[in-house]
Amino acid sequence: MNIPDGLKYTKDHEWVKIEGNTATIGITDFAQGELGDIVYVDINTVGQQVAEHEIFGTVEAVKTVSDLYMPIAGKVLEVNPALDASPEKVNEDPYGAGWMIKAEVKGSADGLLSAAQYRELIGK
Repeated sequence: MNIPDGLKYTKDHEWVKIEGNTATIGITDFAQGELGDIVYVDINTVGQQVAEHEIFGTVEAVKTVSDLYMPIAGKVLEVNPALDASPEKVNEDPYGAGWMIKAEVKGSADGLLSAAQYRELIGK
């Protein structure tokens, strides 16, 4: 199970990489493994302010649809364009090519988990 240090995590299994005023957000390796084969990513919040813990989109796997929760308040700037044609990138490389959105950070990252805390949460 890949849980990179240097990222922040949520109890809802999203990861966040904050660089300056921009956050790159996706779902964790654990989450994609639990969902199974991802067939569609639906994010239509570009340009919108999304509060922490609010839904910013959904991810559809073969047997389920799961909401995506904003880990930190911010304005959604961009959706990963590669996911339209290749949603399986989330399964193949959740922390790299499978990132989901970039957002302008408007809130605090204080409530997010470290890699060690996330490992403890999922029992890994």
